[in-house]
Formats: sequence, C-alpha cells, structure tokens
Amino acid sequence: MQKESEVSEINLFNNQQSLFERICSVEQLALAFKAVKSNGGAPGIDGVTVEEFARKLPQELSRLKKELESWTYKPSPVRRVEIPKPGGAGVRLLGIPIVSDRVVHTAIKTVLEPILDPLFSKNSYGFRPGKNQRQAVEAAQEIVQSGKEYVVDIDLSKFFDRIHQDRLISRLGLFINDKRVLRLIGMTLRSGIMKDGLVTIPTEGSVQGSPLSPLLSNVVLDELDKELESRGLEFCRFADDCNIFVGSQAAAERVMRSITKFIEKRLKLVVNQEKSKVALSKFVKFLGMTIIAGTIAISAN
Repeated sequence: MQKESEVSEINLFNNQQSLFERICSVEQLALAFKAVKSNGGAPGIDGVTVEEFARKLPQELSRLKKELESWTYKPSPVRRVEIPKPGGAGVRLLGIPIVSDRVVHTAIKTVLEPILDPLFSKNSYGFRPGKNQRQAVEAAQEIVQSGKEYVVDIDLSKFFDRIHQDRLISRLGLFINDKRVLRLIGMTLRSGIMKDGLVTIPTEGSVQGSPLSPLLSNVVLDELDKELESRGLEFCRFADDCNIFVGSQAAAERVMRSITKFIEKRLKLVVNQEKSKVALSKFVKFLGMTIIAGTIAISAN
C-alpha cells in the first residue's frame, strides 16, 4: 500500500500541465523580467544592461517566446567574475548571464518552485519562500537546548561548481514530467563560461549568479536531507551549510564518517575535510552565529 506522501507526489506529477508552455508565455516572461529588473545586476557578455533590455521589452519578450518554442533559443556563456571571500579566504567564482538568459532562468524558477518547494525538507532554510537564516539558527538552538550539543559540521568543497549535472536532471525528472523543461534546464547548465575571451563548456556545476541555481541546489541537497531524515537525525541546512546535531562525541564521529561517504559516493560531491569538523556547538559557527549554552551569539570573524 502506498504512503500518503507517495500518492500526493504521484498526483502532483500527473497533474502538471504544459509547464513548458507556461515558461514560454509572454506573461510569464514579463513577470520574470520584473524580478530580474528588481534584482539589478551587471550586464553579461553582450554588454546589454537591464535598462537597455527594458527599452525594447515587448520585442525582446516576443523574440524569446519564439526562440524557446522553436528550439532556436541558445543560452549565451556566462561572464566569469571572481569575488574575494571574507578574511582573504580565496575567491568565489560567480557567473553573470546576459539579461535575456536571466529572464528565462527566472521564468523556469517561478514555474517550478511551487511544484518542488513543498517536497523539500522542513529542515532546509536556504533560498526558499518564507524561510531565512534566522529561522535556521533558531531551529538549531532548539535542538541544542534539547540536549544534542555535539555538531557534525559539514563543509562542501566548491559545491556549486561540483554539482553532478546528469544526476540533477535525473532527480528533477522524478518530479517534473515535461521533458522539454528538463532539456531546457540542461541547456542552461551547459551554456558555457567566458573568461578572458575564451569559452569553456562545463561538464559539472551550476553557475552561481544564475537566478535558477539556488532552486537547483536545493534539489541536489534535498537528497541529503531525505537521507538524514531516514536515519532519524536532527539537522539544519541553509544552502550548502549543513549542521547535524547528536548527543555524544562518539555518535558525531560515526555520523561524520557515514554521511561523508554518502555525500561523496552517492551525490558525487566533495566534503572539505579541513573545514568540516565534529565539536560542541559552542565551538561551531553556523551562518555567522554560535550557540553557547543554548544561547545564540554572533561569532567573531
């Protein structure tokens, strides 16, 4: 007999209608541009600004609709930029898509998020409607106050750059039945990266800087969430920042070993051994805060 959650997922899968047509509609693209405009941002490799795109908005949206529907749409490579990390800890690699691609990415996100987000774990707080960092830290505080003071602090090395694209598309296919949407997402993942005039086509990763990447990152890491829940573990995750809470040092070390194996073997990601650790909560920083004796304190840099 099927579980209620499995039945609801099957109904959700079967009730999807014309997702691709919704993404391609001028109305959806116009809503997407409104979001892109509000977020601002620098131009991509074509040099077209949001303001310039807006001046020819009806023509641009009509063009996008026709290109998408005829499969003549071809996303441009993103412009690679390097942003210094705080404290001199290296650089974060970002990619800036051209404005028209940002519109398409946002349209995909807007259509898929209401389908995917309800399936995500309640312990996931990053890049989700109605959830934020403060809620994540307060949830962690409640767990520590319940007596689980030992933290398995997992750091994923270059997470966005190492997302396994084929596994991501395969997992999306469990919930999205419109193969055209999956094909379109695959095109965005493989659009290329331009740096110093040279274009490379990535075989893994989802570019930070795309409006779609945060949703895709939650699709990838929801598999980790489901694994932790199946083991009865209490945890809080915000994007790729995940803390698991247990009652003893020995239990924490066991969890660290087994979850590291799951992440690297199943998810094809890499755990940064130097930055990951097992420790009491008062020695662990979570989203810039530390829980000391059950009380939230802002961590020093």
